[in-house]
Amino acid sequence: MDNKAENTRKPAARIKTTNPFANELGRVPPQAVDIEQVVLGALMLDKAAIAETLDVLQPQCFYDPKHQYIFSAIRNLDASSQPVDLVTVTNALKKEGVLEASGGAAYISSLTSRITSSAHVEYHARIILEKYIKREMIRMSSEVMQMSYDETNDVFDVMNHAEKALFEITQNNARKEIAEMKNVVHEAIEEIELATKNSDGISGIPTGFIDLDKVTSGWQRSDMIVIAARPAMGKTAFVLSMARNTAVDYGQGVAIFSLEMSSVQLVKRLIASEARLSAEKLRKGDLKDHEMQQLHSRISKLSQAPIYIDDTPGISIFDLRAKCRRLKKKYDIQMVIIDYLQLMTAGGSKGGGNREQEISLISRSIKEIAKELNVPMIALSQLSRSVEQRGGEKRPQLSDLRESGAIEQDADIVSFIFRPEYYGILQDAEGNSNANVGEIMIAKHRNGALENVRLKFINQYARFDNFDADVYELTNPNQGMQNMAANHSFDNQGGSYTIPSKMNENKGFDGGNDDFDFDEISDNAF
Repeated sequence: MDNKAENTRKPAARIKTTNPFANELGRVPPQAVDIEQVVLGALMLDKAAIAETLDVLQPQCFYDPKHQYIFSAIRNLDASSQPVDLVTVTNALKKEGVLEASGGAAYISSLTSRITSSAHVEYHARIILEKYIKREMIRMSSEVMQMSYDETNDVFDVMNHAEKALFEITQNNARKEIAEMKNVVHEAIEEIELATKNSDGISGIPTGFIDLDKVTSGWQRSDMIVIAARPAMGKTAFVLSMARNTAVDYGQGVAIFSLEMSSVQLVKRLIASEARLSAEKLRKGDLKDHEMQQLHSRISKLSQAPIYIDDTPGISIFDLRAKCRRLKKKYDIQMVIIDYLQLMTAGGSKGGGNREQEISLISRSIKEIAKELNVPMIALSQLSRSVEQRGGEKRPQLSDLRESGAIEQDADIVSFIFRPEYYGILQDAEGNSNANVGEIMIAKHRNGALENVRLKFINQYARFDNFDADVYELTNPNQGMQNMAANHSFDNQGGSYTIPSKMNENKGFDGGNDDFDFDEISDNAF
């Protein structure tokens, strides 16, 4: 008796049968009880109907509590490879002690007499799902209304609750159709044919860094790319330089979500990099007349670049998804940059949950956004202090990724920024100078090779460039002046130097604007 009573109580606790909508605002909530009866009857008559329905519906999707019990029994029978029919379902409900709560044997029998065919069972199931989603949205809205009326609730907690609830509704009920092989093959062949027409070998979104684009063929659409480094390695400088190249040289829209710096601070860094002026000079306003001319002449292209910056601090993953969708629809962005991942929130209440689980959710959601919008998502990430405690060259490893192994798992590419000069390593193993050198170490590449790409890091401009001798001259003004006078054209009347771009040496990498063309910089600028 005790066991039977216990069995009777457990299903009632497991399946939510209460209906909070019956008198909500004096209206009947969205429901289709007659269609629920038809679907349940079809499931008990035709085994094929089960396969078409179980992927669409859950027990809570049914409005009538009786139908929740019946559907749960059908699902359990199918999961245990037992036959599903009127007799087996009735017996299963009887064993669970919920036969009377399910309407009794007579009611269950009446369900099978309502239909003659299960031909449209999937269509009917989707109607049930639609009604359920509407009810969930009404429930969520009602909760938010009650929380909003309560003066003791913080408004941001209410917003977070609303975001999380709506996100869960979307995630739990989103269904993607399974693609047929012939359609996927056709789509893949189209992409391959399109790639063969690219003389530069770039099939994705170009970064403007020649050697890096050779390895990756550009950042691939729907990929999640993690760029990780210790503080002061130049994470923000790298992605800003990359965003500038993609937007200015290639005209492709870039969205930047800056959780650490304000939009004005980011733009000042972009201006310093573009105008080749010290960030310290811009901050202090210590600019001479020719430097002001240089500033205005060099940033004209930057001011028109399709770069969109959002500096919302602690942005939630739900907010990120919504904003990315709007930016994609309005501006057709081709790349998203997040600076940086550990400053994001999962959208829950403050201080709740495990941080590692939260980072895992954020990481997984970023990958989902990349797939949904078909754009590469570039997420910056911090590394743990174990890098500093390591001997030798202190090169980062995958195990150094901070707070969650899910970042490594979800990412298609994991790369590290490493500047050996920062650790006092002035020469590499071959005796080459490490001055002004930044390495992009590709430690994980799901669809390509693992390589280290050397770039030039210009510290005073917080800028990364292709590994080019002329860029080094810019960091040594006196030597650079002599070399330019000896090797490059000089316009006596205009007082300007023209440095031919070496990007054209790699055929196909000309984005339309030579990155090292300084025909408007005065001879006193350096």
